[in-house]
Amino acid sequence: MKRFNKIGGGGLDSIPWGSELGSVAGRYAERIAVRDGSGEITYRTMFRKAAALAEGLRAASIETGEPVATLFSNGIPAVWAHYGVLLAGGAEVPINPALGGADIRTCLRIAKARLLLTTRGLAAPFQELGLEVVLTEDVGEAEVTPASFPPLPAGALARVVFTSGTTGLPKGAYHDHEGRWIANLLLRSSLPHAPGRDSRLLLMTPFAHGASLMTMAYHGGGATVTLLDGVDPGIALPMIARGEVDEVFAPPTVLAKLVDAAGDRALPGLKTIFCGTAVLTPTLYQRARRVFGPIVRVTYGKSEVFNPITVLAPAETEAWYCERGAGADACVGWAAPGVEIVVRTENGSTAGIGEEGEVLIRARHMMRGYLRGERFEPLAADGFHDTGDLGYVDSMGRLHLTGRIAEVIKTGGYKVTPEEVERALAPAVAPSTVAVLGIASEYWGQVIVAAVESPQPGWRERIEAAARDLTGYKRPRAFIAVEALPRNGIGKVRRASIRDHIACAYRLHDGPQPQLEARAQRADDP
Repeated sequence: MKRFNKIGGGGLDSIPWGSELGSVAGRYAERIAVRDGSGEITYRTMFRKAAALAEGLRAASIETGEPVATLFSNGIPAVWAHYGVLLAGGAEVPINPALGGADIRTCLRIAKARLLLTTRGLAAPFQELGLEVVLTEDVGEAEVTPASFPPLPAGALARVVFTSGTTGLPKGAYHDHEGRWIANLLLRSSLPHAPGRDSRLLLMTPFAHGASLMTMAYHGGGATVTLLDGVDPGIALPMIARGEVDEVFAPPTVLAKLVDAAGDRALPGLKTIFCGTAVLTPTLYQRARRVFGPIVRVTYGKSEVFNPITVLAPAETEAWYCERGAGADACVGWAAPGVEIVVRTENGSTAGIGEEGEVLIRARHMMRGYLRGERFEPLAADGFHDTGDLGYVDSMGRLHLTGRIAEVIKTGGYKVTPEEVERALAPAVAPSTVAVLGIASEYWGQVIVAAVESPQPGWRERIEAAARDLTGYKRPRAFIAVEALPRNGIGKVRRASIRDHIACAYRLHDGPQPQLEARAQRADDP
């Protein structure tokens, strides 16, 4: 793993972040850069705080490419700390505070960060881990000048982004400055509306993930970004109704909450809803369309690539879901600028049109490899990243996602993707969410189970009727209700956690007609 100890001297092998961010700071000085629940900050003050932090990190002997952990709730300090680490030449390791303590410790151990930036309210659990903790409340202001922050080596480590950990321990995607700079340009180039002084973006997902990248792209045009610390429809919907924001990032879990809270209201003021990170079902799309109009833009994104891998523009999203209706699968569109996509079959050959296989991606702005445990694992020699996602490319060149290799259910000699079954059952339980998974069975290999979140009355009859339309081996053998589906910090359902719940709360009666029986609750159980 490369480690750079000296600041670059300029030239084509370096990235001039100081010059670029200093220009943004001067151009939009008195405009509002960020709003959150506690107030707002101008571009001038935001970058002065970032510059002071960068100087402090240099004084603490942070080397170019050295990991610096950041842990913030969504808010103003998260933004200028993000820029401050970048200016200093450190490699930001953003940690989502919604992660459990064990996952946070795993991320810190893998990244080998010796310094953590956070706020006073979040610092206490980390002061005993041997880290040097820097509180943003103690940071002052300084000038942003190119002379103070010269260019950085293009190949130096710039960011470590941890995967969601839905199918195993988190892995750190290793990104360098060249990839990060290219990604920022390509992300802006793929947006449906160029960010400008009048742009107003609302972000509610963790800043440790895509929200930070969207913020940087919009700041390049002088936009105002509003950060909410979590999804609160009681705040977000009135903002939309009053016309205070015109674009929103809302992956399916966020979009569902907004639509549920909106009820029968129509809120047509938005220009774009950015939707990604998980599959958008036809049922949810139609519900969102009734509230906000046909403005949903679908993308395929991963921690391994900064900007969208594919894009389905709002008009294209509308056409797809109108054409296919309730049977629409997860079409995520055409390759974004700078991205190559290949689908490979199980025997290693390139898949034909409509043929399913594993999705592989390659791009100049992609990660350089994984930090996993004590090891750095570079990309394969051909530069492709094996995503672990299943999909196919249609005759128009659009990518469709059909599932995850690690989550494929093997039952009775057949392979079934949970997403296919979920898509068939979703209309029967809407607005509730259904998650499908396999549990171990000696007779079948795995038995398919459907878990429904906070179901409405009569849900079992409706979902069983929908299941009868599925091919026999794809039908769930059991249906359970759960108060809330377990999700990770970015809203993806944790099927492994549902499987653990079933193992604790139910007993499987195996055989040709498997059944789940609820275990008797002991008197001393909570």
